[in-house]
Amino acid sequence: MSEGTPVTGRRIEIYDTTLRDGTQGLGFNLSLDDKLAIARELDLLGVDYVEGGYPLSNPKDVAFFREMRVQPLRHAKLAAFGMTRRKGTLASEDPGMVALVESQAPAIALVGKTSDFHVREVLQVSLEENLKMIGESVAFLTANRREVIYDAEQFFDGFKRNSAYALATLQAAATNGARLLCLCDTNGGTMPDEIAEIFAAIRAAMPEARIGVHLHNDSGVAVANALMAVRHGAVQVQGTINGVGERCGNVDLIPVVANLSLKLGYDVLQGPESLKRLVLVSRFVDGLANLPPLVHQPYVGPAAFTHKGGMHVHAVLKNVSTYEHVPPESVGNNRHMLISELSGTSNVQDKLAKMIGQLSSDKALLRRILDRVMDLENEGYVFESAEASFELIVRRHLGIYRAPFTIRRCETISKGKPDNGGETRATVEIAIGEQTRQGVAEVRGPVETHFRALTDALATDYPWIGSIAIADFHAYFVHSRNEKGKRVRVTLQFQEGEHRWGTVAVSTDLDRAIWQCLIEGMEYAILFREGTLDEVMARADNKEGSSIR
Repeated sequence: MSEGTPVTGRRIEIYDTTLRDGTQGLGFNLSLDDKLAIARELDLLGVDYVEGGYPLSNPKDVAFFREMRVQPLRHAKLAAFGMTRRKGTLASEDPGMVALVESQAPAIALVGKTSDFHVREVLQVSLEENLKMIGESVAFLTANRREVIYDAEQFFDGFKRNSAYALATLQAAATNGARLLCLCDTNGGTMPDEIAEIFAAIRAAMPEARIGVHLHNDSGVAVANALMAVRHGAVQVQGTINGVGERCGNVDLIPVVANLSLKLGYDVLQGPESLKRLVLVSRFVDGLANLPPLVHQPYVGPAAFTHKGGMHVHAVLKNVSTYEHVPPESVGNNRHMLISELSGTSNVQDKLAKMIGQLSSDKALLRRILDRVMDLENEGYVFESAEASFELIVRRHLGIYRAPFTIRRCETISKGKPDNGGETRATVEIAIGEQTRQGVAEVRGPVETHFRALTDALATDYPWIGSIAIADFHAYFVHSRNEKGKRVRVTLQFQEGEHRWGTVAVSTDLDRAIWQCLIEGMEYAILFREGTLDEVMARADNKEGSSIR
C-alpha cells in the first residue's frame, strides 16, 4: 500500500484533553462538577482516553482524581498530565512525579522538552541532562505500573531546528517504556506537507514506534494536520471538544473523528453509532462552560446543515446529497430550511410541509407568503430564528388565524437607568372575548417587566401561561439609507419545557418592538395549545367538507 493511503478499519485512538488543555483557553472555565460531568459524557461518547488535569497544579484537579476513583470510567482510560522530573532531582523524590503516581490514574501523559532551543533557554540545562530527565521520568512511572504516553513538546519546531536531537528525545522515552510517542505542534505553525515529511522521517528512524499527535490551531490547519498524520501512520490523535484551548485552541476532535470515520473509513470511538452523540456532547460542553454553540462549526454547528438560498433548498428537497456532504443524522444533527429574502417558494413549501403535514400545491399561496416575508425583511425583519412569527403569517394567509386576545392599552414608565438599578413599570390591558383583563409589573429591565405584565393579564384565562419563560433576547439597530432615524430589531426566544419558539419585530421604538414580540409569542403559545397548524387545518377541512390545502 502506498504512503499516505488510509487503511480501512485501522483503529485510531482518540485522546481527549478538554478537561486540562481545554481549560487553558480564554473564557473556558469548568467547576469540579462540570469536569466530572464532561468526563462521563466523553466516556459515553467512546473516546479512548480522558485527560483529567495535572494533580499537582491545583486543588480542583486533586479532587477530580479523588472523585474518579469512586466513580471510574467504564470505557475510557483516565489519564493524568505532568512534566518530567526537575533538574537535579531524582524522579522518585520529585513532587510532580509523586503526585502523578498518587493520582492513581492508570495512564500518564508526560510532557518533555524536544527542542534544543527550549532546553537551553527555558529549562537551562544541558542537552544530555534533558535526555536523562525524560528517560528517568518515564522509567519511574512505568516501574509504578503506569501506562506512559510521552508528549514531545515543540516536536515539529524542534525537529526542524535539530532533527537528530529531537529523535534522541523520542528514543529516550521509548527505550524506558513509553507506550506511545505523541508529537506536539505546540505553537500550531506546522503545515500539512511538513507533517507528512516529518512523519516519514520518524517512521524510517523508529519503524516500531507507536506515534500520536497533539496539535494546536494557530495556523487554522490543525484538523488537516491530524488527518495527514493519521494517513502517515499516527495511531492516536489528542485534542479537545469544540477545539477549545490556549490561544487559537487545540485541534477540534469533532471534525477529526467525523472525517476519520465517515470520509476515510478508520475505526474511531465505538463505531458509526457513537458519532450520533457528537452534537449532544458538543452542546453539553458549551453549555457547562456558558458558551454559545459555534454556529458554523463543521458537522455539529446549528448552521452545518441549514439551507437558506432558494436554489439550494429547491435542490435539497429533490435530493439531499446535492448540498450535503453527509447525512446530518450521522452526527446527531438536523436539517433546517430557513425563510428569508433569499428564499424561493421551495423554502416556503418545505416549511408548510412540516407545519401542515404535506406539500402545498397552491403556488399562488406560496408566492403570497414569500412576498410578505420579503417585504418584512426589507424593513429589517429576520425570520431565521422566529418561526412563531412566520407561522402567524401563514395562518393569516390560510384564513385560519384567530387572535386569542387583543391589546387595548399598554404603557411603559422607566424609573432611572437600568444600569444604575432603575426599574421599569409596565401596564397592559387586554380583551379576551367580552372580558377585560389587566396586568401590571415593575421589575428591572424592560423585557422582563413587559413579559410579566402580559402574563399577569393572561393568567386568569390561561393559568398555564406561567410555565413559559423568556429563553433569549437580542436587540439590534437596523440601518436604512432611506430613513433618517434608526430602527431596532428585537428577537425573543420563549421556552416551555422542551418546546421552544421565537418571534421578531422591528420598530423605531424599543418598547413597541418588545411588546410586539411578546404579543406574538403569547399568541403562538395559546394557538399551539389549541392545536398544531396541521391539526387546525384538518379541522377546517372537515368543517368545510373540502381541502383548503
